[in-house]
Amino acid sequence: MNSFSILFWGQKTRKNKLGEIPIYMRITVDGKRAELSTNRFIEESSWNAKAQRVKDRKKNAIQINGYLDMLRGKVLEIFNKLLASEEEISAKKIKAVLSGKSVKTQINHKTILEAFNYHNTKMEEQVKIGQVVKKTLERYNITKNKVRAFMKHQYKAKDMPLPELRLRFVTEFEHYLLTRGKLQINTAHKYIKNLKKIMNMAVGLDWIPSNPFNNFRCSYVAPKREVLTQDELHMLRSKNISIPRIDQVRDVFVFCCYTGFAYSDIYKFDYNSISKGIDGEYWLSTERQKTGVKESVPLLPVALDIIKKYRDNEYCIAENKLLPVNSNQCYNAYLKELADICGIEKKITSHIARHTFATTVTLANGVPIETVSKMLGHSSIRTTQVYAKVIEQKVSEDMRNLKEKLFGNNTKVSNENQMDNSDKLKIG
Repeated sequence: MNSFSILFWGQKTRKNKLGEIPIYMRITVDGKRAELSTNRFIEESSWNAKAQRVKDRKKNAIQINGYLDMLRGKVLEIFNKLLASEEEISAKKIKAVLSGKSVKTQINHKTILEAFNYHNTKMEEQVKIGQVVKKTLERYNITKNKVRAFMKHQYKAKDMPLPELRLRFVTEFEHYLLTRGKLQINTAHKYIKNLKKIMNMAVGLDWIPSNPFNNFRCSYVAPKREVLTQDELHMLRSKNISIPRIDQVRDVFVFCCYTGFAYSDIYKFDYNSISKGIDGEYWLSTERQKTGVKESVPLLPVALDIIKKYRDNEYCIAENKLLPVNSNQCYNAYLKELADICGIEKKITSHIARHTFATTVTLANGVPIETVSKMLGHSSIRTTQVYAKVIEQKVSEDMRNLKEKLFGNNTKVSNENQMDNSDKLKIG
């Protein structure tokens, strides 16, 4: 059995012009050594000789220590490969393989970016035959770009072999997304879920024995869903607006509030998209761009009136559009103007219309959650249940307003009296 060790140390006799010392690595096999520079320099006081690492709170400690861990992992991998192949093992041979000078012995592994490329190429073929929506492919391409940027920032590397990746990689990737990328936790974890799927694919293809990221748990923080009240909806519908572009945006937004369609779905409806259902009523259907799930909605009178308003619109006829929908950037910009004109203090966006349909228009008026889920094109009713929680909050707010109307300033006193007398009432 070969004796084997790896040592990192700060070479104090070889300071650079800035007075920094280089970090060296020593590989020892059966008492024979091979040394090489890591090409990393630090202040002499920053080095912890006992731990063989840069002190935690020193400049660039995370990056340099991560790089040293990566080098240690590479050396261990080369040693184990040589051991398994029953080749003669020496410190000089390991150094040569690590330096890329021994092509014959060099170990070739699939890299993380190669894994992404393989996965995304396959998914692109699925997009062409309609099995996967284009939006999903775009998310994986974005994830790949973020992983590439992270490796360049964290490890000063263009790519990394899959066997070198450890749990630390994904925890540092999360930190990078939250701090450097300034993403919310839900968005960051969506990218990490994509990364974990790539690693699971690599396991299935026998590129790596197991997924080192399995112990990383992705979380989800339920965001606050902003919706319009019935009074605000009435204000939008009844407001007299003299500016044509704002008037059109108002109509499109109200249409979304009463149908639940997202901006991306509304934008692609052509002039003759509406059809009659088996009930003889007019319906509007599409496959959601986001999920590929079919979304079918019977049109309420408000939505039908808006469609009729634009049947003779020159733009709709010329461009074969159901409604005069602006570009997403213009649409959201005009919605801000619309909110100001109508005196609505909430930040109105295209998403609020969909949330309003799910809550104020349907669930709050007794439409079963299963029906709402179907109309919204959700792949799981669990997604729709988020809106049910919003309704519970609305019930609480409505009851609070009722108390104030009935009791005014005595509401708090009334509540306290009820609590004081709770033992008499035998509550609970």
